[in-house]
Amino acid sequence: MMDEVNPKHLKTWSVVSRIPKGFVSTYGDVASFAGYPTGARVVGAALRTAPLSLNSPWYRVINARGKISFPAGGDKSLKQKECLEAEGMVFVSGIVNLKHYAWTGHLDSELW
Repeated sequence: MMDEVNPKHLKTWSVVSRIPKGFVSTYGDVASFAGYPTGARVVGAALRTAPLSLNSPWYRVINARGKISFPAGGDKSLKQKECLEAEGMVFVSGIVNLKHYAWTGHLDSELW
């Protein structure tokens, strides 16, 4: 049986699971969509603790500048970039154009 899970993490995982293929969202936007407008750090914590069984598209969450937050050149950064590029994302100087690729957070009414 799973230990008690932080309700903010559950909402975060739900929002992240709804980011469509070919789109990204920022930590701050995910927090807002989950109902925590100042909870960008909560999103990072939730993604770090997400069970592998969720098959979360964690890689679709990037920072507000359109960049991957992991250290450049590291394994996690390269994996995230690889996943995003496989979905059609284009990086220019290490940045994803948020005006083009940002998910607007249209969620179905059954989310909450």
